[in-house]
Formats: sequence, structure tokens, C-alpha cells
Amino acid sequence: MPLGRSQLAPAIEEITVDAQAPSKPFPHFWEQMFGSGRAILSLRDSYRKDLRATKTVTDIHYVRFHAILDDEVGVYSEDSGGQPVYNWSYVDQIYDGLLENGVRPFVELSFMPRKLAASTTPHPFWYGPLPSPPKDYSKWDALIYSFARHLVDRYGAAEVSQWYFEVWNEPNIDFWSGEPKQATYFELYDHTAPAIKRADSRLRVGGPATAQAAWIPDMIAHCALANIPLDFVSTHVYANDLSKDVFGTDQSINRSEMVSMAVQKVYKQVKSSTKPDLPIIWSEYNASYKNEIDVTDATYMGPWLANNIRLCDGLTAMMSYWTFSDVFEEQGVIKTPFYGGFGLIAEGGVPKAAFNAFAMLHRLGDRRLDPDLANALVTKRADGTLAIAVWNYAEPGQSGADRKVHLTVRGVSGTSAYHVEILDRDHGSALSAWQRMGSPVDPTQEQYRELQRAAAGTRKLDGTSSFKLPSQSLAVVEVRTTEVRPK
Repeated sequence: MPLGRSQLAPAIEEITVDAQAPSKPFPHFWEQMFGSGRAILSLRDSYRKDLRATKTVTDIHYVRFHAILDDEVGVYSEDSGGQPVYNWSYVDQIYDGLLENGVRPFVELSFMPRKLAASTTPHPFWYGPLPSPPKDYSKWDALIYSFARHLVDRYGAAEVSQWYFEVWNEPNIDFWSGEPKQATYFELYDHTAPAIKRADSRLRVGGPATAQAAWIPDMIAHCALANIPLDFVSTHVYANDLSKDVFGTDQSINRSEMVSMAVQKVYKQVKSSTKPDLPIIWSEYNASYKNEIDVTDATYMGPWLANNIRLCDGLTAMMSYWTFSDVFEEQGVIKTPFYGGFGLIAEGGVPKAAFNAFAMLHRLGDRRLDPDLANALVTKRADGTLAIAVWNYAEPGQSGADRKVHLTVRGVSGTSAYHVEILDRDHGSALSAWQRMGSPVDPTQEQYRELQRAAAGTRKLDGTSSFKLPSQSLAVVEVRTTEVRPK
């Protein structure tokens, strides 16, 4: 019986690359900043181990986390007369730990200390942060100035001027209880930004750190009208956000395009504003804001990340992936290593497929070559090596057809050496290995070692420009050329 079309082997897909094609700068905006849970977690050895592991495979410069002002950090209290008492002990340990590991803080100024909060009703997060406005703005102003001044005194203005200070987190949703939300947030910002600048005018301050790409035109207009410092704008988006929340429409937007469409929206808003050159920082993004095992734990993240990089190139200064580690407790203590956590590294120090994807995409060059391809990114390094990402995207939980790819490179003389690395469900996926074990809730030490071995097992091919890409897989192809000299 003849094979049906669906049973036939996939045809070979030809990708032709011109090594001499026009190119443009390709800064690695996707790997310079990462999010993490909350400030106090950074004191844990497991957190710092995961940070060092992330630094070995990415160009991470900044880490952002919540709750540097939360009571568990012990920054703010009052004496019996109601006068402020500051304590920088844990703040110093937290920031020392980042700097000692070669990264700088992206300082999110949150949440409200209890003694200063107008409302002590907590946010639903497990650790109970207070999303309240201050009950006394003179005390808030003094706290922020003293905090920034302490950092300048401890680390030096030359160092702290390379940090970023972001006012609050997602004030347009339930992380801010002021009403009306925008007006009361602007009041907070109007107090906070000048207090930061009083500590040293070189410090960088911005916001509004909104969810769902909100408030950017209003933020710029407000700061311009009120003459309030604004050194950058920041906002957030997730690929499963609703179109209604991000764009005010009911259109159906694919998860592969939602983030990039929001990035394009904000880019256009800034360019058409009175401050068209303001840096745009996406201080949170990911493929999901929910716990979805078949998204953030899976090889799905490889194609999703590569495609998002392709679409967001040139539209942002930095994008901060949420998060680098599953040392993370917003919903409580982690109960099992794979649960759809946001981190690149699962509990027990096990790298996920997303970790491998970042490691592979880190090897892309610093120039991007034309043309723009739907399922590939062509880049060149300073030494002339071509680094090409190719992927096979399929929706979470779905299994599409394999792709057979043949890569042809033109515009080079001499011989070309090919090295291919492939991330797929059977190569480099700790999730697949965990599921083959029977998805143990509490893996043994030996099982953790097995998971780490599986995570390291991406497929590597040398000397070939043809390869198969299963569904939800990512390949990075490096092409080095050796000139042939006449005898």
C-alpha cells in the first residue's frame, strides 16, 4: 500500500546563506539581564550557584528581584517615638553577593515596609508583600534618599551609576493598592525619582514597570509635564497575556508572536513621544506567567526564544527573562523539581532545556546578516565565523512534523568546517529524563545526577551541513572557513 503524504519522510529544506550579505549590529539584548524571585533568596547558596552557572553560559550583566524594602530584609523600622530607623545589613550582603559574582543590581524599589504602609493587607504571594502606598511621603522620601546615599557611599558613585533604579513593580495590577492606580503611582514616582537623584544626579531611575505593556505614553507625558527625571522606561509582557489586556482588542495572537507584538507597540510609542531616544527595558518577559510544564520546563523554549530574539531585534535595550533560577517561592516552597517553574535551572541545580537554549544562542555573533528568515537567524562573529540558529516551532504540548535542513553557505573561499548542536526532547532535556523516571516528586541524589547528565546531553554533529530537526527543537550551526592557499 503506498504511503500517504503524512507518512512520507519530510522533504529537505534548503537554507542558503550569503556570508557577504549586508549586516547590522546584533547586540545580545536577550541575555544581559535576568529576573529572580525576591531579594532575600539571593543570600542562599543554591541561588548563588545557579547565578554562577547562568553566568558561564550567558552575557548576564544585571539581576532584578522584588522586595529589597520588604520587612524580611530589615531595612526600615521606627523607634518608640515614631522616628525612622534604617538597617542596611542584609542589603549590603545581598548586593555584595551579586557584585562578587560579576553582576550588578537592577534595583526594583519594592515593597512597602509595614511601619510605613498605609494598608497592611498583603498581596496573595506566599511571602505576603505589602503593595501599599506609604502613609507618610516625607518618611518615604527620606528612606529612598538614605537607601541610595548608602549605596553610593558603600560602592562609589562610579559603580552605582551603572545600576538601574526602577520604581515599584506592576502598579497597574494587584501589586499596587493605591487608587486610582495610575495617579497614585505617579505620585509615588514623583517622590521617588527626585530622592534617588538627590543621592547622586548620575543615578538612573525609571518606570513604570507595568504589566501588559501598559502606561508608557502616559508615563513619558507625565514626567515631561511635571519635569520629573525619567532615564528609561520599563514594562512587562508574557506570551500568554490576553490581547484585550495588552492591545485592548479581542484578536487571537499566537504565543510565538505576543511578546514581539507588545515590544513593537512600545517601541512605536516611545519613538512617537517627546522622548524618542529613551532606553526601553523589558524588565520581565517569558513564554508564560503561569506554571506550565510543557512551556517553561520543556524544549518548546528553544524555538520560542530564538524566534522572539529574531522578532525583537532592534526594538529594545534589554529584555529580562523571568527567571534564571527556580530558587523561587511566590507560590510557596517548591514541591517537585519540574512544575512549570520560570527558571532556567530547576531545583537541585538541574539545567532545563531553556538553559541549554540560552547557552546555544549566546554563541550567535554580534552582527546579523540579511535576509530575515522565518525560522532562522544568521549572524557573524568578529573572527568571521558564521553562527546560525535554526528551529522547528510547534505549540506547547503539540508534536509537529520533523524538518530536514540542508545549509548552503555562499560567499566564502576555501573549505568550510561545520559544527551543529541540537536541543530536542531526547537531547538536552532534563524534563524528558525526569518523565522517563516516572516523574519522581523527590528524586534521589543519584536521580539528580542522572538528570544533570541528561541536561548536558545535547546532540553534536561535526562535518555536516544537513541535519534533522524534530518538533520543538533548536539547532545552532557554526561555520568556520579555512582559506585554501595555492601551492
